[in-house]
Amino acid sequence: MAGEVNVPKAELHCHIEGAAMPALVQKIAKREGIDVSAIIDARGQYVWSDFTTFLAAYDLASSVFRRPGDYAQLSETYFRMLAAEGAIYGEIFISPDHATAAGLSYKAYVEGLAAGIERAKAETGIEGRMIAIGVRHFGTAAVERVAREVIANPHPLVTGFGLAGDEREGHPANFAKAFRMAGEAGLGLTAHAGEFGGPESIMAALDFLRVRRIGHGVRAIENKALVERLAEERIVLEVCPGSNVALGVYPVLRFHPVNLLRRAGVRVTLNSDDPPFFHTTLGREYAQVSRTFGWTDEDQRAVTRTAIEAAFCDRGTKERLLARLDSARA
Repeated sequence: MAGEVNVPKAELHCHIEGAAMPALVQKIAKREGIDVSAIIDARGQYVWSDFTTFLAAYDLASSVFRRPGDYAQLSETYFRMLAAEGAIYGEIFISPDHATAAGLSYKAYVEGLAAGIERAKAETGIEGRMIAIGVRHFGTAAVERVAREVIANPHPLVTGFGLAGDEREGHPANFAKAFRMAGEAGLGLTAHAGEFGGPESIMAALDFLRVRRIGHGVRAIENKALVERLAEERIVLEVCPGSNVALGVYPVLRFHPVNLLRRAGVRVTLNSDDPPFFHTTLGREYAQVSRTFGWTDEDQRAVTRTAIEAAFCDRGTKERLLARLDSARA
């Protein structure tokens, strides 16, 4: 059956603060004396109604995490959940700006998250990496500050640099310097584009940021020449169908372009973005997309293979992951 745990999975696009389960947020909020009742209902689910209220709920939920141990618990919980659904690899976006707001140093933030990833790996075998993101609506200086901080404090599990935030603000050209610095430091590069912005947002990210991966990127479907370029240049899209439907980019999953993009030769991956906010999981993404578009287990394996090949990890780790993918055939 499509989406079974026995199909190994890999994720490239998940915001770790956005992966916090409501119960964990409530538990830590109680300790910190923070009222989160406005964003978590009596059923223990997040409450929001549009992109603006989603961001507000996300920020409040994120604000309860104040200690390295909180972040260790958060990352361990998430990677254990991924592994339980058959994932063998996951990358999480980490936000140094959130750490600063919580009063933590970048180093303490990363060390906390890394401890949780390592604990999950010891128990389940799942591999994890981190991608530090700058927030475009915080401005050019803020994104460059994040790049410098990541470069000055290297960590073996922080292997990528990305751009998130409101893509309707700040042209990618503004962030070219930050991406050049990160790229020269050996970090993998990705940028959110083509979610709330159109095809021109994707083209600008490719042209000015020199990325080989695009977060979302689905609105490329609106420009045939761009779809052809993505296929020809083997750009990988970090597609998040459940997120796109939840936020109203597409009304229902069957209208989502992930299948059209894949059929056009674009390299796509499946991801959960901010899973509990959108009532999804990585396993659910694989299962629902496969059910909706008739993808076989082999199609799902091909998507996982694409994710591993595009992962921001070393060649040896990729080879081990690909061996696990191949050896898991029924």
